[in-house]
Amino acid sequence: MRAPPFNPPAAPLPSGRLVAPLRVEQIPLGSSRLRDFVEFPWRLYRGDRFWSPPLRADLLGSKALGMTGMLTLQNDYHRTAMVTHFLAWRGDEVVGRVSAAINHRFNDWYKDRFGFFGFFDTINDFDVTRALLDAAREWMAAKGARIMRGPGEYSNATHERQGVLIDGFQSEPCVEQTHNYPYYGELLERYGLHKSKDYHAYITDVCAPSDPRLPQIAHLAATRRGIDVRPIDPRRLQEEIRLVISIYNEAWSQNWGFLPITEGEADALAATLKPILDPGLTQFACVNGEPAAVFGAFPDPNWALRPRWRWYGDSDAIRTARLLRMRRHIPRMRLIFFGIRPPYRRLGIDALLYHTVKQYAQSRNIRWCDMSLLLEDNHMIIRACEFMGGHRYKTWRIYDMPV
Repeated sequence: MRAPPFNPPAAPLPSGRLVAPLRVEQIPLGSSRLRDFVEFPWRLYRGDRFWSPPLRADLLGSKALGMTGMLTLQNDYHRTAMVTHFLAWRGDEVVGRVSAAINHRFNDWYKDRFGFFGFFDTINDFDVTRALLDAAREWMAAKGARIMRGPGEYSNATHERQGVLIDGFQSEPCVEQTHNYPYYGELLERYGLHKSKDYHAYITDVCAPSDPRLPQIAHLAATRRGIDVRPIDPRRLQEEIRLVISIYNEAWSQNWGFLPITEGEADALAATLKPILDPGLTQFACVNGEPAAVFGAFPDPNWALRPRWRWYGDSDAIRTARLLRMRRHIPRMRLIFFGIRPPYRRLGIDALLYHTVKQYAQSRNIRWCDMSLLLEDNHMIIRACEFMGGHRYKTWRIYDMPV
């Protein structure tokens, strides 16, 4: 999992025209110029063996892959949000990007006026950062925002890809995790943003011996508490994913940054997860027939999707073909949904679910389990991850500042 650190140059996009005037271009949703917005990080991170972007279709959409991109007018997100995008240019070269968003559903849930900045990428140049964030803040102010929060994608709900990496640069991210150069946090703090919350990722060696108490706790939970476990049923995937989301929405409702996942988002998630689903890694726990908890882990598609920087390119078609070829042989999984409904906590369900999935994962030659994203002050879940043998290996930060 570990590798020597990658040291990016001070300005990852060197150019003989860096002294050209800096200008910021606003790009609305639906513009064909969003392709430049999506392609910029591919040049910024050229050759970085850890950077693992989503498919371009995940952002721009693809009829061939059946994907409605996040940056398209057709995406459900835009029914309850306003967004725009900014590109920073020096001459004819893109040197940075950022989005700005008002998520009305998030603001209604929290009864506040947040503006979110996201898709933040830049060369190591504070002038570029300042120009981009100034543009985003001015747009938010015009929309009535009180606080600017980010980075994320469009916003910072707990189930979204978000945060700036501040620790753990020497390992590749799992699916739905961000990766960036170490200077990002420095630039954001220099601008005046201050920490709002940190998220952690823990990783455990699935093949390592468990805490000797684990099998006993799992056995007692199953026999004395009458707790049954069962795998997700791929034949009813849409219905099953909605059950996952139902448990998640109840179990996570008091967490910082929580926003309920809608049925539309659940259905989109089911379509995304279908190609990589391994039923044995997602288990439900039931008490007297009532769904009480879910342990939702999935083989990490980033293992196959990470750019290879070869002469034949890293198109969506090539990356998808590689994923389909490797999907049954991915040695790493990510635990994304782990929730226990409040009435069923402290019954040993967490130990029973983990023990069940651990045994199955070992039979499938899965070596590592990433458990994330964990709020820094969610001490109960962090203790559970440590009991499972996990250790912290990545941290992301969310920032705030007044608009």
